[in-house]
Amino acid sequence: QVQLVESGGGLVRAGGSLRLSCAVSGNIRRINDMSWYRQAPGRQRELVAAITSGHSTNYADSVKGRFTISRDGNKNTMYLQMNSLKPEDTAVYYCTADIISGVNGVFWGRGTQVTVSS
Repeated sequence: QVQLVESGGGLVRAGGSLRLSCAVSGNIRRINDMSWYRQAPGRQRELVAAITSGHSTNYADSVKGRFTISRDGNKNTMYLQMNSLKPEDTAVYYCTADIISGVNGVFWGRGTQVTVSS
């Protein structure tokens, strides 16, 4: 019923930029907190950025000043603008959303690959 679909990943050289999108669909009553996570090969999944329904934001120290998280409530869409990308940003990026619907819970997308070459 509820689906999250990421887009915007790809291959970029160090110093470049990408903008990720996460589209949420389904019979949704309300979306509370939303987040971006990433997981690199051989590494644990880590929180990159989070945004509340009131648009308060938090960032991992490693991306502060480079990444910006935002959301558009009318479109049920979340974004992650990534600037000054580094090779260590290479990972699969996942969006999550805490959703109030017929089945409440935290839902995950399937991920989008971001690869930064040096």
